[in-house]
Amino acid sequence: MVKDFGLLQVYTGNGKGKTTAALGVVLRAVGAGARTVILAFMKDDSGYGEVSGCKYLPGVTLEQVGRNDFINFRKPDPLDLKLAQAGWEKAQRYLLEGQTDLLVLDELNLVLAHHLIDVDAAVKFLQAHKQQGTEIICTGRDAPPKLLAIADLITEMREVRHYYERGIGIRDGIDH
Repeated sequence: MVKDFGLLQVYTGNGKGKTTAALGVVLRAVGAGARTVILAFMKDDSGYGEVSGCKYLPGVTLEQVGRNDFINFRKPDPLDLKLAQAGWEKAQRYLLEGQTDLLVLDELNLVLAHHLIDVDAAVKFLQAHKQQGTEIICTGRDAPPKLLAIADLITEMREVRHYYERGIGIRDGIDH
């Protein structure tokens, strides 16, 4: 266990950089010798740069627990509900077993905001298990107010300008 870990950080907002900010903390944690797990709730594509990059970081495990397809949040596919629940159960196991110093729950905010898992139960679990030696980072747009209420740190990424508006698409190594 790394000294002083155990807070809940939330990176949210409509701007780019939420996952990237979490990965910056991962890099710092690796430098301190921390064991790190990243659960990516809305990504299942081995082509993402972080998937390849994390293989080079000692003590880092990245698991993609969602799928890379469009999710209709108004009427989610039963598979998306099943994957979100299974991913959340993995997150709970990591926290209960204390096998990681840093747990990044990438895009969990969206999963909660759109009720793919029970918000009240998730927030209650996170509240009960934070400050027990594992730093927790939740990323994604639309962080629910109940999650924000228990967070120790909240960073909101606000889009001011984005190159997509100029027709510049996704770039490997930068956006993917």
